[in-house]
Order: sequence, then C-alpha cells, then structure tokens
Amino acid sequence: MLRLVIPKGSLERATFELFEAADLKISRTSDRDYHGSVADPRLAAVSILRPQEIPTYIEEGLFDIGVTGEDWIEETGAKVTKVTPLEYSKETDRPVKIVLATHRDSGITSARELKPHSKISTEFPNITRAYFERLRIPVRVFLSYGATEAKVPEIVDAIVDLTETGSTLRRHGLEIIDVLLESRTHLIANKEAYEDATKRQAIEELTLLLRGAVDARGKVLVKLNVTEDRLDEVLGVLPAMRAPTISQLAGGGFFAVETVVGKATVNTLIPQLKALGAEDILELPISKIVP
Repeated sequence: MLRLVIPKGSLERATFELFEAADLKISRTSDRDYHGSVADPRLAAVSILRPQEIPTYIEEGLFDIGVTGEDWIEETGAKVTKVTPLEYSKETDRPVKIVLATHRDSGITSARELKPHSKISTEFPNITRAYFERLRIPVRVFLSYGATEAKVPEIVDAIVDLTETGSTLRRHGLEIIDVLLESRTHLIANKEAYEDATKRQAIEELTLLLRGAVDARGKVLVKLNVTEDRLDEVLGVLPAMRAPTISQLAGGGFFAVETVVGKATVNTLIPQLKALGAEDILELPISKIVP
C-alpha cells in the first residue's frame, strides 16, 4: 500500500534498528542493496536513499512516506507533511544542529563580525544564504561535497555544518559561533497520500508503532514486592510515567508494585528500594510504550 523511503548513510543503521524495534524489520539481500521489504501489508516497498533527496521525492509523490531530517526539509523547501518527530540520530537521541563555525584563531565570536563577502563553505547553501540575508551580511557561499571542516581557514573564512556533539569541529580547531537550526529526524508524508483516508489510517498505525519504540528507549519496567507497612516509603522514591500499578498479593500483607523508570536511574534506584524493604525486584526491558 505505502511506498517507504529511509535514509542511507549516517542514519541508516539507527533507522533499521528503530524499525526493527517497532516490529517493522526491514529485510534486504545485502548492506549495499538500495531496496528492501517489510513483512507488513501496509508497506508495499522500501527504498534506501540519501536523506538529501528524500523530501523532494516525497513531495513529488514518488514515495508516500519517508524518514529524513528537518535540515533537509528546510534546505530543499519541500512541501511535505511532518507526521511525527523521531528522536534519534547517529550518536545520541539529541537533535543535531546546523552551526556557523570559524577557526578558533580568527578571533571572531559572532556572525556579525564576519567581513562582507566572506567565503562560507557548506552542504546547506539555501539555509546559509537565508541566514545571512536575515542578518543583511553579503557573503559568498560555496557548496561543499564533504570534509567541510577541513577548509577553514586556508580556503574559506567560515563554514555552516551539521554537528551532533561538536567534537569533530573542535578537533579541527573550529569554534561554533551560532546555531542556525536544530534538526530532528522526522517521519514525513506526501500531502496527497496523507489526505487519502486508507493511506492515512496506515500511516497513523505505523506512526503508533514507531513512536512506541522511540518512547521506550532508555526505559525499563521495574517490578517488586513490598510489605504493607513499607509501601508508602517505597512509593515515595519510585518514579512513574503516571502512577505505579499496585496490586495486593494473595494472603495479604504484601503488595506487588510495577512502574516504568529511566534506565539511567536504575543503578541507584534498586539499592534504594532494597534498603526501604522492597523484595523480589525485577528489571525488565521494554520494546514499546503506547499511551
């Protein structure tokens, strides 16, 4: 029914992992294959293409839905429907940033300190031109085909580049002086496909699965038993998405408690729960959270 396109390159592995976690595993004959399939009647075909191309292909109706970054939606100016953000990226779950950076020895600390007609290298010429036009600073924009950070200061005066942690820029002696855009990965749809009732239902069902997998990341289910006289103390330290589930055990005197907590807190939470009298503590992985 739906033709899906997902990004090849830096987001490829993370995207495959997300779809598998959502029970939408993408199969292909090899890592070099540009086509795949999903054992799901809602997905008729899967293609793997560069994220730069995806918004335009979605707008043109070559695909019904796709995964790409806000940066490429903005850069291409494609008219698509943003269905939902998918909070994942190459290294972290934080948004990536399109930044303006100069060499640390330049002494430049803001965009307004750049001289008129400075040379800017970037993979995002449209975003860059619009940014400097808003500042009313005339610059010369050069399209970069990679290794953008290596071109300062010998070739250009500054760069506009995508970064997740800033570590690569720092290794090349660069300092970020402004953020042009924060970009999250998005599930997007062709506008006509999204207005079609049958396709819209399929898109919303797939969105539910993908969002459930995203929301479950970094969370675990904690289950424990505790006596009635220690129940309030345990509940006092136990975080929960809403409120813990509490059930009285057969025979009386004990309660079973379960709740979803952040994985990063479990290493300190479990000893604390044990000290407060919790017993039979279980930590279980979660594949999806569907509210």
